[in-house]
Amino acid sequence: MDKVRILLAEDDTRLQEAFREMASEEPSVDLLGVAGDGEQAVQMALQFEPQVILMDIQMPRLNGIEATRRIKRALPHAQVVIWTIFADDQHVFEAIKAGAIGYLLKDSPTQELIEGIQAAARGESLLHPTIAARVIHEFQRLRTAAPDAPEWLHELTARETEVLRLLAAGKRNKEIAAQLFLTEKTVKNYISSILFKLQVNSRTEAALLAQRQGLI
Repeated sequence: MDKVRILLAEDDTRLQEAFREMASEEPSVDLLGVAGDGEQAVQMALQFEPQVILMDIQMPRLNGIEATRRIKRALPHAQVVIWTIFADDQHVFEAIKAGAIGYLLKDSPTQELIEGIQAAARGESLLHPTIAARVIHEFQRLRTAAPDAPEWLHELTARETEVLRLLAAGKRNKEIAAQLFLTEKTVKNYISSILFKLQVNSRTEAALLAQRQGLI
């Protein structure tokens, strides 16, 4: 299996060294570099084009939310996993809106961190259980308060709506492909089209919109 090419954005030198040590012992990851602030994270992402960026939120010069937003704008296929001590709603949804695909706390076990990185490389989301519960609660709240269907919902084809519904239900690309008798590549193409039509940065944000409209 190919190594996942990752970039760490973290200003705490102790955590930098701990992550370097972990990465050196983990055969499934290739640590391309470590950025000490948000501006450097954006520059190094453009330079190295990693598959996954592990992103702290509170950093000098540029915070992780804005760094994520800039990276996703320049490198839409790069996956950002927020790595932070914060587990509050504001940071969760700011990160999702900025395009983050995963959100892990810094006290997560090493294996959970590795799984989060690997999942992100596959285009899948892995959320810390505490955060997942908050996201589900917000989904339910938004669904209860769902307004009339907006214009973008009418722009989706019937097949795109099916894909979006399964995506919002937490299905992986492989599962969506099997259920709809499609190839994974076709599913990825549908998801790219959905993200473009919805004007969102990530499948997680697309799922939020689908939940808000009561698609599942």
